[in-house]
Amino acid sequence: MLLAFRNGRILTEQGIEPERTLLVRDGRIEALVGAHEIVGVDRVVDLHGALLAPGFIDCQVNGGGGELFNDDPSVETVATIARAHRKFGTTGFLPTLISDDLDVVARGIDAVRAAIAARVPGVLGIHIEGPFLNEERRGVHDASKLRELDADAVKLLTRPHGGVTMVTLAPERTTPAFIRQLSDAGVIVSAGHTNATFDQLQAAFAAGLRGFTHLFNAMSPLGSREPGAVGAALADQASWCGLIVDGHHVHPEVMKLALRAKRHERFMLVSDAMPSVGAAMKSFVLNGRPITVADRKLVDEDGRLAGADLDMASAVRNAVRMLGLPLVDAVRMASANPADFLALRDLGRITAGQRANLVLLDDDLHVRETWIDGEARSPEG
Repeated sequence: MLLAFRNGRILTEQGIEPERTLLVRDGRIEALVGAHEIVGVDRVVDLHGALLAPGFIDCQVNGGGGELFNDDPSVETVATIARAHRKFGTTGFLPTLISDDLDVVARGIDAVRAAIAARVPGVLGIHIEGPFLNEERRGVHDASKLRELDADAVKLLTRPHGGVTMVTLAPERTTPAFIRQLSDAGVIVSAGHTNATFDQLQAAFAAGLRGFTHLFNAMSPLGSREPGAVGAALADQASWCGLIVDGHHVHPEVMKLALRAKRHERFMLVSDAMPSVGAAMKSFVLNGRPITVADRKLVDEDGRLAGADLDMASAVRNAVRMLGLPLVDAVRMASANPADFLALRDLGRITAGQRANLVLLDDDLHVRETWIDGEARSPEG
């Protein structure tokens, strides 16, 4: 099956290209050709002048569609979350487990393995955010679930499941040797909920630390005498930093400063989404505590932030409007950059050989339609 996407603006590595036609064969991008070079195609998709961009990739999705992954780590929950986020342009994501007992972590890994085997659209792997965190920076994570990373946990985290494994941990709560074991096994290690010093993070980098989970939030701040986790993240030009651009987690001016300190290719948008995304619900329960949604801000009864009521299309719009980023940069932070962070070489770009994971956006950057491996589904589908 050869599809031709025409009559739109196509976002490539060179920028936005009008008057071009994208050819997709059997779920992969075959070529980008002139507007009228569509001989022999099986079907033409008229884009009606809208923007065709790489599908969004979200590394931190706790829930959606009324479901929290921790509450029921199952294929059905993963599929519900996938459907909820696909409406907002997410064509690839990591179901994310918040700190929990290791038996729940094991169930989550098994659920992702089964979801990948069942070809649930969009599932790329799993993000295990904790329980290997610093209690002083735990946020709303349940303190009773926190523990140090040990050999048994490493064995569990390196269990193969057919997709990406990302682990968020506090480097000061483990050893560089354990971080190296995870990294050598292909696990993507990210620092988060951490009180690590600058020097501790240098040792973690040397052991394979690859990124920072929700930069600025739940980590040691930049200080004049101790750069902390924030300083280490911005000083290291090789690591990736996730940003929750919702206007609540980090002040836009602070994010602008970060973007001046480090090349944009090393930042990625994340949603940190909770069950409210893609659902009518305005409250839910997390760790036995009520979480309330007010003006798209999620807080517990003590006023602490509890994840985000954010989707990736909104994050892209916010990156443009709040941070003043060019549209091309904002979309890359939601597609190519997270693909690079996850070492997924066939996602995140519109170029020959890539999987045809695509999102169609109107002039206001709202989603009209998505494709995963060339298969379409509108936001209402």
